[in-house]
Amino acid sequence: MRFRSKRRHKYGAIATTVDGIRFASKKEANRYGFLKSLERANRVKNLELQPKFPCVVNGKKICTYIADFRYTDEDGSEVIEDVKGVETAVFKLKKKLVESLYPIEIQVVKSVRHLQQK
Repeated sequence: MRFRSKRRHKYGAIATTVDGIRFASKKEANRYGFLKSLERANRVKNLELQPKFPCVVNGKKICTYIADFRYTDEDGSEVIEDVKGVETAVFKLKKKLVESLYPIEIQVVKSVRHLQQK
């Protein structure tokens, strides 16, 4: 029998489970809880976890970007969010690619202040 050792996440994130859903970090889990409370108050709707955006250029699939959340705001606007402690070079590149391929702007939620906004 082999047991996998528990290693620390590269950027110090701690996986957290809320409502039976495993989130990559406490920040992401907290944001989910906040968005669920907004949904219960009818301030957001259609909350979706990990929406996928295939990135295809000239008929060739480059990658798939997976955001943390997608929802509809009070004014009817679609919001795409990604909760980040650290914005890596790969994330920045994928964000630019997705925003150039789709008519969206990805909102990056970084700090506790961002978690309390909206």
